[in-house]
Amino acid sequence: MTAQRTKGGLVAIAAFTGLWLVQHGAEERTPPQPSPAEAFVAGPAPEEVREKPATAPMSPSEPVRIRIPAVKADAPVMHLGLGPDGSLDVPPADDRNVAGWYKDGTPPGARGTAIVAGHVDSAEGPAVFYHLGTLEKGHTVEVTRRDGRTAVFTVYAIEVYDNKAFPDQRVYGSSERAELRVITCGGGFSRQDGYQGNVVAYANLTEVR
Repeated sequence: MTAQRTKGGLVAIAAFTGLWLVQHGAEERTPPQPSPAEAFVAGPAPEEVREKPATAPMSPSEPVRIRIPAVKADAPVMHLGLGPDGSLDVPPADDRNVAGWYKDGTPPGARGTAIVAGHVDSAEGPAVFYHLGTLEKGHTVEVTRRDGRTAVFTVYAIEVYDNKAFPDQRVYGSSERAELRVITCGGGFSRQDGYQGNVVAYANLTEVR
């Protein structure tokens, strides 16, 4: 999974070849996709689906770990920068249990939109965000930060987008609240081109521990 910069910001683009699917049969092992019931269009506006009131943004502090209890994800967070071509670097393909945060962007919990990305699989099998598509509204994402505090986010939408129609402004747009986007590869799968889209979980800060 990679992301590239455009005039509108970062745009997620599926690029990982999905060797695990090629080797074991994509028809049986394609990662789960979000239910239509969890999308924006299937229910109320984001402000109305949040089960808890938004919490005031925290002071900036970089993330060190991310946990998503509902999908049993628990991984360290590494820094991601930009490559020479302006594309966002990705976590190492040979480390299935690591997520990456765009280090020049908003830290999770601070005012704005923070971006955390991770692989859906590797040649060895499912990776850290393989089950991201099974999230539901109301599930939580916990981000432990360098300052020792944990930012708890509540999911209010999960959607899957084709690479050619990725809504960069909706995903990466600025916010006066503390927002989080968790992104991995998804959508259809082609043995020739890999994943055809991205799964994006939308969440906002609802608790600080």
